[in-house]
Amino acid sequence: MRGERVDVSAHDAMALVVEVFVRVGCSDDIARSVAEHLTDTSLCGMESHGLMRTLQYVDQYRSGYIRADAKPRVHTTDRGTLEIDGGGGIGIPAMRLAYQEGMAAARETGLSALAVRHVGHTGRVGAFADEAAEQGFLTLCAGGGNRHLYPMVAPHGGARGMLPTNPWCIGIPGGERGPVVLDFATSKIAGGWIYAAKSAGALLPEDCLIDAHGNPTREPDDYFDGGAILPAGAQKGYALALVAELIAEAMLGPSTTECNWLLLTVSTARFREPSRMQVAAEAVLAELRDCPPAPGVERVEIPGEREREHRARSNGVVSIPEETWQQMLALHESLAGG
Repeated sequence: MRGERVDVSAHDAMALVVEVFVRVGCSDDIARSVAEHLTDTSLCGMESHGLMRTLQYVDQYRSGYIRADAKPRVHTTDRGTLEIDGGGGIGIPAMRLAYQEGMAAARETGLSALAVRHVGHTGRVGAFADEAAEQGFLTLCAGGGNRHLYPMVAPHGGARGMLPTNPWCIGIPGGERGPVVLDFATSKIAGGWIYAAKSAGALLPEDCLIDAHGNPTREPDDYFDGGAILPAGAQKGYALALVAELIAEAMLGPSTTECNWLLLTVSTARFREPSRMQVAAEAVLAELRDCPPAPGVERVEIPGEREREHRARSNGVVSIPEETWQQMLALHESLAGG
């Protein structure tokens, strides 16, 4: 079974995940929000943030790390800033609400800034950035904090994990094929890829991990035995991770669950009429697509297009490691029994 995969109808997978989250105590709307997000993420080919996260989230509910009955809410702090409080629940509904509130405020003023706090894992943030860009908004979101709980990434030149993966996400309206979306951990790989590789019985790419002694490794198990992920782009990724940590911990206050997040939202229509911006963006993107590919590379890609293409090709079917799917089926059955 290890390393094998199975094709599952996205409809069936989502229905199973909805039932799982309802059975652990989530409301119907929260369960559906999370299940839709995880299923679509898998359809986009982002396995590390897709359906496999169901197992992690249920473990976190059972341990009390996150609350199943939590619902995000919006409030204004005593300093006049907007904040989304996730209530200690899973972060996907909170992040969806944050982008909705950010866009609503930016429609009125042209620019908005808000914080997202007290949340668990927020899923694939690029999904929300993509939706916002489709509506004409430039967004920038950075998350960090909780380095003592998640010392996953070694600083540049270091031999031990000291920081979380501290992601950044930027979305902007693009050309004819849709928005341009950058959604990346500041580590060479996201933590979820290690779990995905372990589940699939696969090795990780070169130069992504070090073992407990600081030596390069490709074995997922070496990470769990005291290893660490390397920063993306050496000192540059480390610097971005450090800034995200300062934003989240020093500026927004102590992290209570996972990351604190800062979301900036800009109405691009305040700077240029949308149709003219799209034409100009398409001209830039078309030139880049026409760049001759390097040896061994099929084509030059635009960030965000691969996920949309993968979703279109999937035809409503998710490919998932057989081991992961069997674990999900067993979890569903165990919850049904009580």
